[in-house]
Amino acid sequence: MRDFPSRRRGWWARQTPRRRVFFLALGTLTVLIAVGVGAGVGVQRRKDNGPAYLVDPTTPSGPPPDAYPPNPSPNGTVWQPQANSTWQIVLGSPITIASTATSTVPDVDMFDIDLFGNSASTIATLHKLNKKVICYFSAGSYEPKRPDSGDFKKSDMGKELAGWPGEYWLDVRSSNVRDIMLKRLQLAQRKGCDGVDPDNMDGYANDNGLSLTSDDSIAFMTYLSSAATSLSLAIGLKNSLDIIPEVVNMTHFAVNEQCVQYNECKTYTPYLDADKPIFHIEYPSNSPQLSAGDVSNSCNTRVDPVSYGAGGGTGTLSTLLKKMNLDGWVQYCDGKSSTTPTES
Repeated sequence: MRDFPSRRRGWWARQTPRRRVFFLALGTLTVLIAVGVGAGVGVQRRKDNGPAYLVDPTTPSGPPPDAYPPNPSPNGTVWQPQANSTWQIVLGSPITIASTATSTVPDVDMFDIDLFGNSASTIATLHKLNKKVICYFSAGSYEPKRPDSGDFKKSDMGKELAGWPGEYWLDVRSSNVRDIMLKRLQLAQRKGCDGVDPDNMDGYANDNGLSLTSDDSIAFMTYLSSAATSLSLAIGLKNSLDIIPEVVNMTHFAVNEQCVQYNECKTYTPYLDADKPIFHIEYPSNSPQLSAGDVSNSCNTRVDPVSYGAGGGTGTLSTLLKKMNLDGWVQYCDGKSSTTPTES
Protein backbone atom coordinates (compact mmCIF):
# COMPACT_ATOMS: atom_id res chain seq x y z
CA MET A 1 0.00 0.00 0.00
CA ARG A 2 1.32 3.40 -0.89
CA ASP A 3 2.21 5.51 2.13
CA PHE A 4 0.64 8.98 2.56
CA PRO A 5 2.95 10.69 5.05
CA SER A 6 1.09 14.01 4.70
CA ARG A 7 -2.03 12.43 6.22
CA ARG A 8 -0.11 10.82 9.05
CA ARG A 9 1.67 14.08 9.95
CA GLY A 10 -1.41 16.33 9.72
CA TRP A 11 -2.04 19.62 7.95
CA TRP A 12 -0.21 21.84 10.51
CA ALA A 13 2.91 19.70 10.42
CA ARG A 14 3.17 20.12 6.66
CA GLN A 15 3.29 23.96 6.88
CA THR A 16 6.58 25.85 6.71
CA PRO A 17 7.57 28.04 9.72
CA ARG A 18 6.76 31.21 7.79
CA ARG A 19 3.28 29.98 6.90
CA ARG A 20 2.64 28.95 10.52
CA VAL A 21 3.38 32.51 11.68
CA PHE A 22 1.01 33.86 9.03
CA PHE A 23 -1.86 31.58 10.05
CA LEU A 24 -1.34 32.32 13.76
CA ALA A 25 -1.58 36.06 13.08
CA LEU A 26 -4.68 35.59 10.92
CA GLY A 27 -6.39 33.50 13.61
CA THR A 28 -5.64 36.03 16.34
CA LEU A 29 -7.04 38.84 14.21
CA THR A 30 -10.23 36.84 13.53
CA VAL A 31 -10.80 36.23 17.25
CA LEU A 32 -10.32 39.91 18.06
CA ILE A 33 -12.83 40.96 15.41
CA ALA A 34 -15.39 38.44 16.67
CA VAL A 35 -15.04 39.65 20.26
CA GLY A 36 -15.37 43.24 19.17
CA VAL A 37 -18.54 42.58 17.17
CA GLY A 38 -20.07 40.65 20.05
CA ALA A 39 -19.35 43.48 22.47
CA GLY A 40 -20.81 45.96 20.02
CA VAL A 41 -24.03 43.99 19.77
CA GLY A 42 -24.24 43.85 23.55
CA VAL A 43 -23.85 47.62 23.89
CA GLN A 44 -26.44 48.22 21.21
CA ARG A 45 -28.95 46.02 23.01
CA ARG A 46 -28.40 47.83 26.26
CA LYS A 47 -28.89 51.14 24.50
CA ASP A 48 -32.05 50.11 22.66
CA ASN A 49 -33.71 47.72 25.06
CA GLY A 50 -33.04 48.98 28.53
CA PRO A 51 -31.11 47.42 31.39
CA ALA A 52 -27.85 45.59 30.83
CA TYR A 53 -29.35 42.31 31.98
CA LEU A 54 -31.15 42.11 28.61
CA VAL A 55 -27.78 41.12 27.10
CA ASP A 56 -27.88 37.95 29.18
CA PRO A 57 -28.61 35.08 26.74
CA THR A 58 -30.64 33.36 29.46
CA THR A 59 -33.32 36.04 28.96
CA PRO A 60 -34.23 35.31 25.33
CA SER A 61 -37.59 37.09 25.31
CA GLY A 62 -36.78 40.20 27.33
CA PRO A 63 -37.71 41.10 30.91
CA PRO A 64 -40.64 39.55 32.76
CA PRO A 65 -43.91 41.55 32.54
CA ASP A 66 -43.45 43.06 36.01
CA ALA A 67 -39.80 44.04 35.54
CA TYR A 68 -40.66 47.71 35.10
CA PRO A 69 -43.02 49.85 37.17
CA PRO A 70 -45.61 51.86 35.21
CA ASN A 71 -44.07 54.88 33.54
CA PRO A 72 -44.33 58.03 35.66
CA SER A 73 -45.99 61.13 34.29
CA PRO A 74 -43.72 63.47 32.34
CA ASN A 75 -43.03 65.88 35.17
CA GLY A 76 -42.84 63.19 37.84
CA THR A 77 -44.82 65.21 40.36
CA VAL A 78 -48.15 64.72 42.12
CA TRP A 79 -50.72 67.48 41.84
CA GLN A 80 -51.83 68.95 45.15
CA PRO A 81 -55.17 70.76 44.67
CA GLN A 82 -55.57 74.00 46.55
CA ALA A 83 -58.02 74.58 49.37
CA ASN A 84 -61.17 76.40 48.24
CA SER A 85 -60.79 75.14 44.65
CA THR A 86 -63.92 75.34 42.51
CA TRP A 87 -65.20 72.20 40.86
CA GLN A 88 -67.90 70.23 39.07
CA ILE A 89 -68.73 66.53 39.27
CA VAL A 90 -70.53 64.67 36.47
CA LEU A 91 -70.86 60.90 36.72
CA GLY A 92 -74.24 60.20 35.13
CA SER A 93 -72.90 60.39 31.56
CA PRO A 94 -69.61 61.24 29.84
CA ILE A 95 -69.19 64.96 29.38
CA THR A 96 -68.89 66.48 25.92
CA ILE A 97 -66.57 69.31 25.00
CA ALA A 98 -65.35 70.35 21.57
CA SER A 99 -61.61 70.17 20.94
CA THR A 100 -61.87 73.80 19.80
CA ALA A 101 -63.66 74.99 22.96
CA THR A 102 -62.31 78.13 24.59
CA SER A 103 -63.99 77.65 27.97
CA THR A 104 -65.83 75.08 30.06
CA VAL A 105 -69.34 75.00 31.51
CA PRO A 106 -69.07 75.87 34.31
CA ASP A 107 -65.73 77.67 34.39
CA VAL A 108 -64.20 75.92 37.42
CA ASP A 109 -60.77 74.72 38.51
CA MET A 110 -61.43 70.99 38.43
CA PHE A 111 -63.76 68.37 36.93
CA ASP A 112 -64.50 65.03 38.62
CA ILE A 113 -65.60 62.63 35.87
CA ASP A 114 -65.99 58.89 35.34
CA LEU A 115 -62.75 57.04 34.57
CA PHE A 116 -64.23 54.56 32.11
CA GLY A 117 -66.82 56.69 30.36
CA ASN A 118 -64.65 59.65 29.39
CA SER A 119 -61.98 59.58 26.73
CA ALA A 120 -58.36 60.66 26.88
CA SER A 121 -59.15 63.31 24.28
CA THR A 122 -61.80 64.84 26.56
CA ILE A 123 -59.27 65.01 29.37
CA ALA A 124 -56.66 66.50 27.03
CA THR A 125 -59.13 69.20 25.98
CA LEU A 126 -59.83 70.07 29.62
CA HIS A 127 -56.08 70.31 30.19
CA LYS A 128 -55.73 72.69 27.24
CA LEU A 129 -58.22 74.91 29.03
CA ASN A 130 -56.10 74.76 32.21
CA LYS A 131 -58.52 72.51 34.07
CA LYS A 132 -57.52 69.67 36.33
CA VAL A 133 -59.26 66.30 36.07
CA ILE A 134 -60.07 63.81 38.82
CA CYS A 135 -61.20 60.41 37.54
CA TYR A 136 -63.85 58.52 39.48
CA PHE A 137 -64.07 54.77 39.96
CA SER A 138 -65.50 52.53 42.65
CA ALA A 139 -62.65 50.93 44.58
CA GLY A 140 -64.73 49.22 47.26
CA SER A 141 -67.61 47.81 45.26
CA TYR A 142 -68.22 45.57 42.25
CA GLU A 143 -70.18 47.18 39.41
CA PRO A 144 -71.58 44.79 36.80
CA LYS A 145 -71.14 46.89 33.66
CA ARG A 146 -67.52 47.98 33.89
CA PRO A 147 -65.05 46.75 31.22
CA ASP A 148 -63.09 44.78 33.83
CA SER A 149 -66.07 43.36 35.73
CA GLY A 150 -65.21 39.86 34.54
CA ASP A 151 -61.85 40.01 36.33
CA PHE A 152 -63.43 39.79 39.79
CA LYS A 153 -63.86 36.45 41.50
CA LYS A 154 -67.00 35.36 43.32
CA SER A 155 -64.93 35.16 46.50
CA ASP A 156 -64.10 38.87 46.14
CA MET A 157 -67.73 39.87 46.65
CA GLY A 158 -69.80 40.30 49.77
CA LYS A 159 -73.36 41.54 50.16
CA GLU A 160 -75.22 43.73 47.70
CA LEU A 161 -75.11 47.47 48.34
CA ALA A 162 -78.43 48.70 49.68
CA GLY A 163 -80.25 50.62 46.97
CA TRP A 164 -77.80 49.63 44.21
CA PRO A 165 -79.00 46.39 42.54
CA GLY A 166 -76.17 44.33 41.10
CA GLU A 167 -73.45 46.17 43.01
CA TYR A 168 -71.61 44.27 45.74
CA TRP A 169 -69.14 45.16 48.45
CA LEU A 170 -65.62 44.00 47.65
CA ASP A 171 -63.13 42.30 49.90
CA VAL A 172 -60.50 45.04 49.94
CA ARG A 173 -58.04 42.56 51.50
CA SER A 174 -58.08 40.45 48.33
CA SER A 175 -54.91 40.49 46.22
CA ASN A 176 -57.08 40.08 43.12
CA VAL A 177 -59.14 43.16 44.01
CA ARG A 178 -55.96 45.14 44.58
CA ASP A 179 -54.50 44.02 41.26
CA ILE A 180 -57.65 45.18 39.47
CA MET A 181 -57.52 48.55 41.22
CA LEU A 182 -53.87 48.94 40.28
CA LYS A 183 -54.84 48.44 36.63
CA ARG A 184 -57.52 51.10 37.05
CA LEU A 185 -54.95 53.51 38.42
CA GLN A 186 -52.69 52.73 35.48
CA LEU A 187 -55.61 53.42 33.13
CA ALA A 188 -56.16 56.76 34.87
CA GLN A 189 -52.53 57.65 34.29
CA ARG A 190 -52.64 56.63 30.62
CA LYS A 191 -55.75 58.73 30.06
CA GLY A 192 -54.04 61.75 31.60
CA CYS A 193 -56.05 62.09 34.84
CA ASP A 194 -54.47 64.36 37.45
CA GLY A 195 -56.02 62.50 40.37
CA VAL A 196 -58.47 59.76 41.28
CA ASP A 197 -61.66 59.62 43.34
CA PRO A 198 -61.98 56.03 44.63
CA ASP A 199 -65.51 55.48 45.94
CA ASN A 200 -67.04 53.12 48.50
CA MET A 201 -64.11 52.98 50.87
CA ASP A 202 -66.47 52.65 53.83
CA GLY A 203 -67.52 49.02 53.57
CA TYR A 204 -66.67 48.65 57.26
CA ALA A 205 -69.56 51.00 58.12
CA ASN A 206 -72.09 48.94 56.14
CA ASP A 207 -73.54 45.43 56.17
CA ASN A 208 -70.81 44.19 53.84
CA GLY A 209 -70.97 40.43 54.43
CA LEU A 210 -67.19 40.22 54.56
CA SER A 211 -66.46 41.21 58.18
CA LEU A 212 -64.55 44.25 56.96
CA THR A 213 -63.16 46.62 59.58
CA SER A 214 -61.94 50.20 59.52
CA ASP A 215 -58.39 48.85 59.71
CA ASP A 216 -59.03 47.01 56.45
CA SER A 217 -60.06 50.26 54.77
CA ILE A 218 -57.02 52.07 56.16
CA ALA A 219 -54.75 49.34 54.80
CA PHE A 220 -56.53 49.47 51.44
CA MET A 221 -56.21 53.25 51.27
CA THR A 222 -52.53 52.92 52.15
CA TYR A 223 -52.12 50.54 49.21
CA LEU A 224 -54.06 52.78 46.81
CA SER A 225 -52.23 55.92 47.93
CA SER A 226 -48.83 54.33 47.43
CA ALA A 227 -49.78 53.04 43.99
CA ALA A 228 -51.39 56.31 42.91
CA THR A 229 -48.54 58.54 43.98
CA SER A 230 -46.03 56.22 42.26
CA LEU A 231 -48.02 56.96 39.10
CA SER A 232 -47.99 60.71 39.84
CA LEU A 233 -51.72 60.71 40.60
CA ALA A 234 -53.29 62.63 43.46
CA ILE A 235 -55.78 60.59 45.46
CA GLY A 236 -58.73 61.57 47.63
CA LEU A 237 -60.78 60.04 50.43
CA LYS A 238 -64.46 59.59 49.58
CA ASN A 239 -66.69 59.90 52.68
CA SER A 240 -65.37 57.30 55.20
CA LEU A 241 -65.26 59.92 57.96
CA ASP A 242 -64.14 57.47 60.66
CA ILE A 243 -60.70 56.96 59.12
CA ILE A 244 -59.90 60.61 58.33
CA PRO A 245 -57.23 60.98 61.08
CA GLU A 246 -55.36 57.92 59.80
CA VAL A 247 -55.42 58.79 56.08
CA VAL A 248 -55.38 62.60 55.85
CA ASN A 249 -51.61 62.63 55.42
CA MET A 250 -51.66 60.06 52.61
CA THR A 251 -54.42 61.77 50.62
CA HIS A 252 -54.46 65.05 48.72
CA PHE A 253 -58.13 65.99 49.06
CA ALA A 254 -61.44 64.69 50.35
CA VAL A 255 -64.77 64.21 48.61
CA ASN A 256 -67.82 64.32 50.85
CA GLU A 257 -71.51 63.78 50.30
CA GLN A 258 -74.12 65.28 52.60
CA CYS A 259 -72.09 66.32 55.63
CA VAL A 260 -74.52 69.22 56.08
CA GLN A 261 -77.53 66.93 56.00
CA TYR A 262 -75.97 64.70 58.65
CA ASN A 263 -74.24 67.46 60.62
CA GLU A 264 -70.79 65.94 60.08
CA CYS A 265 -68.84 68.69 58.32
CA LYS A 266 -66.67 69.56 61.31
CA THR A 267 -65.22 66.05 61.08
CA TYR A 268 -63.19 67.39 58.15
CA THR A 269 -61.16 69.70 60.37
CA PRO A 270 -57.93 67.70 59.73
CA TYR A 271 -58.20 68.50 56.01
CA LEU A 272 -58.84 72.17 56.78
CA ASP A 273 -55.83 72.23 59.09
CA ALA A 274 -53.69 70.78 56.29
CA ASP A 275 -55.06 73.28 53.74
CA LYS A 276 -56.32 70.42 51.61
CA PRO A 277 -59.61 70.88 49.76
CA ILE A 278 -62.85 69.21 50.71
CA PHE A 279 -64.97 68.77 47.59
CA HIS A 280 -68.44 68.74 49.11
CA ILE A 281 -71.80 67.74 47.59
CA GLU A 282 -75.31 68.20 48.95
CA TYR A 283 -78.45 66.77 47.32
CA PRO A 284 -81.41 69.05 48.11
CA SER A 285 -84.60 67.06 47.63
CA ASN A 286 -86.19 69.57 45.25
CA SER A 287 -83.20 70.08 42.95
CA PRO A 288 -83.00 71.78 40.53
CA GLN A 289 -85.90 74.05 41.58
CA LEU A 290 -84.09 75.49 44.57
CA SER A 291 -85.14 78.54 46.52
CA ALA A 292 -82.72 80.90 48.22
CA GLY A 293 -83.54 79.16 51.50
CA ASP A 294 -82.69 75.77 50.01
CA VAL A 295 -79.30 77.02 48.91
CA SER A 296 -78.62 78.66 52.26
CA ASN A 297 -79.49 75.52 54.19
CA SER A 298 -77.36 73.27 52.01
CA CYS A 299 -74.41 75.63 52.15
CA ASN A 300 -74.47 75.97 55.94
CA THR A 301 -71.46 73.72 56.38
CA ARG A 302 -71.00 74.57 60.06
CA VAL A 303 -67.22 74.43 59.76
CA ASP A 304 -65.31 77.39 61.09
CA PRO A 305 -61.52 76.98 60.66
CA VAL A 306 -60.95 79.48 63.49
CA SER A 307 -63.07 77.44 65.90
CA TYR A 308 -62.30 73.94 64.70
CA GLY A 309 -59.05 74.25 62.78
CA ALA A 310 -56.42 73.94 65.50
CA GLY A 311 -53.72 73.88 62.82
CA GLY A 312 -54.71 77.28 61.51
CA GLY A 313 -55.83 76.17 58.06
CA THR A 314 -57.60 78.80 55.96
CA GLY A 315 -59.72 76.52 53.78
CA THR A 316 -63.45 76.06 53.67
CA LEU A 317 -65.55 73.40 52.00
CA SER A 318 -65.87 73.63 48.20
CA THR A 319 -69.62 73.10 48.15
CA LEU A 320 -71.90 72.40 45.23
CA LEU A 321 -75.51 71.28 44.97
CA LYS A 322 -76.42 68.38 42.71
CA LYS A 323 -79.18 66.00 41.74
CA MET A 324 -78.73 62.43 42.95
CA ASN A 325 -78.05 61.17 39.43
CA LEU A 326 -75.00 63.46 39.21
CA ASP A 327 -75.84 64.69 35.73
CA GLY A 328 -74.48 67.93 34.26
CA TRP A 329 -76.63 70.29 36.37
CA VAL A 330 -74.97 72.09 39.26
CA GLN A 331 -75.71 75.01 41.56
CA TYR A 332 -73.30 76.86 43.84
CA CYS A 333 -73.66 78.66 47.14
CA ASP A 334 -73.73 82.04 45.38
CA GLY A 335 -76.96 80.93 43.69
CA LYS A 336 -75.43 80.53 40.23
CA SER A 337 -76.25 77.39 38.31
CA SER A 338 -75.22 75.84 35.00
CA THR A 339 -75.33 72.57 33.11
CA THR A 340 -72.30 70.80 31.69
CA PRO A 341 -73.07 69.22 28.30
CA THR A 342 -73.10 65.42 28.38
CA GLU A 343 -73.70 62.54 26.01
CA SER A 344 -77.37 61.77 25.68
